[in-house]
Amino acid sequence: MNELAAKWDKKFATQSCNALNACDVLVQNRHLLPASGMALDYASGLGANAVLLAESNLVTHAWDISTVAMNKLHDYAKSLSLDISPLVRDVEKFPPEPNSFDVIVVSNFLHRPTFSNVVAALRHGGLLYYQTFIANKINEIGPSNPEFLLATNELLQLCKDLEILVYREEGLQGNTRTGFRNQAMVVARQR
Repeated sequence: MNELAAKWDKKFATQSCNALNACDVLVQNRHLLPASGMALDYASGLGANAVLLAESNLVTHAWDISTVAMNKLHDYAKSLSLDISPLVRDVEKFPPEPNSFDVIVVSNFLHRPTFSNVVAALRHGGLLYYQTFIANKINEIGPSNPEFLLATNELLQLCKDLEILVYREEGLQGNTRTGFRNQAMVVARQR
């Protein structure tokens, strides 16, 4: 087991699948999901997004480097009679194959070298739901390493070849005690 997998196994060992919620971009824009198709919860952790995707009648896959997370998700999905296929997979080394999914959801994960692989994995008309932390945060929530933080409007640039359906990034503008802070979100469609 590599060091990164061990780190995430340790984190997920103390967490429960039923205590988590799907990411905001997916919850707020669930109505944009197709009626059927193949979906991927990418770098899924305990799979809260995968659960919502499966409940939306999508053939759902969940990939994460953590064996602990994938085993917990397997058991949780089975207890709810949800058809989710969890797979232990290092998504940084093995991104999805081109033209393989109708929906891909990524939350709280940023690996710039494989972002284009994720976009290429969308079938024609496929949707990318992406939400992660930005550098212009109002507090210390999320990572501190700039490698894992989006610059202002960087998510728009990363999705430049897609049709943007929804975008939100409020940064430090206005009353920072309210609104969608610390993260950026996008729903974008493959052309």
